[in-house]
Amino acid sequence: MHEKIIDLRSDTVTKPSAAMRRAMAEAEVGDDVYIEDPTVNRLQSRAAEIFGREAGLFVPSGSMGNLTCIMAQASRGQEVICEAAGHIYNYEMAAMSAIGGVLPRVVPAEDGIMTWEQIAPAIREKAYYRPQTALVALENTHNMAGGTVYPTRLGHKICDQAHEAGLKVHLDGARVFNAAVHLGENVAEMTKKFDSVQFCLSKGLGAPIGSMIVGSRDFIERCRVIRKTLGGGMRQVGVIAAAGLVALEEGPKRLHIDHDNAKILAEGLAKIARIRISPEKVQTNIVIFDLGETGLTSKQFLERLAQRKVLGGPVDARRIRMVTHLDVDRNDIEQALKIIGEVVVAGF
Repeated sequence: MHEKIIDLRSDTVTKPSAAMRRAMAEAEVGDDVYIEDPTVNRLQSRAAEIFGREAGLFVPSGSMGNLTCIMAQASRGQEVICEAAGHIYNYEMAAMSAIGGVLPRVVPAEDGIMTWEQIAPAIREKAYYRPQTALVALENTHNMAGGTVYPTRLGHKICDQAHEAGLKVHLDGARVFNAAVHLGENVAEMTKKFDSVQFCLSKGLGAPIGSMIVGSRDFIERCRVIRKTLGGGMRQVGVIAAAGLVALEEGPKRLHIDHDNAKILAEGLAKIARIRISPEKVQTNIVIFDLGETGLTSKQFLERLAQRKVLGGPVDARRIRMVTHLDVDRNDIEQALKIIGEVVVAGF
């Protein structure tokens, strides 16, 4: 009997490493609201350096990071163009509207990857009686499209065209390091034309808490004010920023392992009768598959998997998402595939 719980619900479930725990215990701290926490300041400076930006800001979560960037670049009553299955539209509690007073204008795109030709028709005409478009938001990798990656040239084209139209462009780069590994590129080059970038320390990079915003110095100072408004002003937060520094330096080096495991998972799922998946579409660490003709709903399927100590997450009534990360290895993936196959056979 395989006793270990194989948790594939998300790459947010990882536990801090021994190196992170040591760094947290030994962290030099100060009051970050006074901008006096030396560990936070080092993390912010290092993030800015990696992305080739003037400044960075540590925030408690990616959702707060995205909202902060939106509020810093769009006024109440304006619109943000985003992809219909995007995280900021579907999984952030409608915060851009409920708190920021900003309206999402959604564009459905194949595999979550918008083109300028799709974005341009969604830009509002210049009329005083219409809400005005202020911002375009891209997501790289795209979570609910299965971790798909924006080609850098396409992202740059969208930024250039948006700037020509007088719009800002935000990148929800929660898993941008996964995108960089897939493309074999560096994040500074990939994101250099975006006006703002948010990325997570607590997803693929393995930190227990936190995300980063990077941008110009003036932009980051606006974000600092908004972060405080949202309740994100923290005190001796170096105790968690220390783990973020370890994640930032070490996490990207091993993401290719997660991608390899995701590909093995996808290819294994494709061999299980009555499950539907296109393994060739799996680019990073997210695998989404359809239960197809198994006769099971997502709820039934996940309950039966959980009884066998394998965890996944529902996308909808018929689709399942599984995410590889540093706390699952090749043996775990093979065991999960064996159990999934047995559950499918038993349920048919």
